[in-house]
Amino acid sequence: MFGKSKEDNDQPTTAVQQPRPPVATKPAGQVSTDQTSTIGRGVTVVGKIIGEGTVHLLGQIEGELRALTVLIGEGAKVEGDLVAEELTIGGTVKGTIHANRVRLNSTAVVEGDIFHQSLSIEENARFEGSSRREDNAVDVLRTLLQQSAAHNDVQTKATAINWKSNGASSHDESLSVEAS
Repeated sequence: MFGKSKEDNDQPTTAVQQPRPPVATKPAGQVSTDQTSTIGRGVTVVGKIIGEGTVHLLGQIEGELRALTVLIGEGAKVEGDLVAEELTIGGTVKGTIHANRVRLNSTAVVEGDIFHQSLSIEENARFEGSSRREDNAVDVLRTLLQQSAAHNDVQTKATAINWKSNGASSHDESLSVEAS
């Protein structure tokens, strides 16, 4: 009555599927810190840049740069304000810096004020300005989370950016990007 049909008995037994590990998900509102954006050599960006993860600068920025981690490579230049949780400078910066952890590599040239929790300056680095220790120099993560919650989408913004190829004739093309 409840027995197997003849066809069921003739079919080979299939292997048992192994359970898959759960897919890692990030809680709602949490900013991803594994993103890396690179501004390459030969590129000049004019405007305000907000990055949720790491921004690696090899070119030039004229304006403001905000990110969790900022790496300014040797030969890179920034004219404007920098805001980061962690900032490593190997190039030239002219402007105000607000970062919890600041490291000036031996090739760094900084003109401006630094507001920080910790400051490390390697031998041969040049720093002209003032340095002030603050318990919480900046809370970039909280700022980025507030922006994400306010807009309820991914915040990848670059406003009023003019891309120029260094050394070549420039053509001003404005680009405004907002990912959703």
